[in-house]
Amino acid sequence: MFAIVAIKDKQYKIESGKTIEIDRLEGAVGDKVTFDTVMLRSDDTNTEIGAPYIKGAIVEATIEEQMKGEKLRVSRYKHKVRERRSIGFRPFLTRLMISAIK
Repeated sequence: MFAIVAIKDKQYKIESGKTIEIDRLEGAVGDKVTFDTVMLRSDDTNTEIGAPYIKGAIVEATIEEQMKGEKLRVSRYKHKVRERRSIGFRPFLTRLMISAIK
């Protein structure tokens, strides 16, 4: 069974028992989190599509880790002006363990 869930304005394809990394959520390690913005839910025989969300569908997850991601490099270049700029940052992430799709 898998589902597509909107979390913080981004869409993620999730499966039960898998882990995902998303933008930082408030909460401590071990906290339980539920999401009700399920856009699609599918198993072997049935597929439900929401308009925009499925009523009554819930995804339960547990926060495994609050961490920083890999460093991202952003470069800017303007031709004819000889302007070059490079910026790097590490995004704050949350690792979630998906426990149930209901």
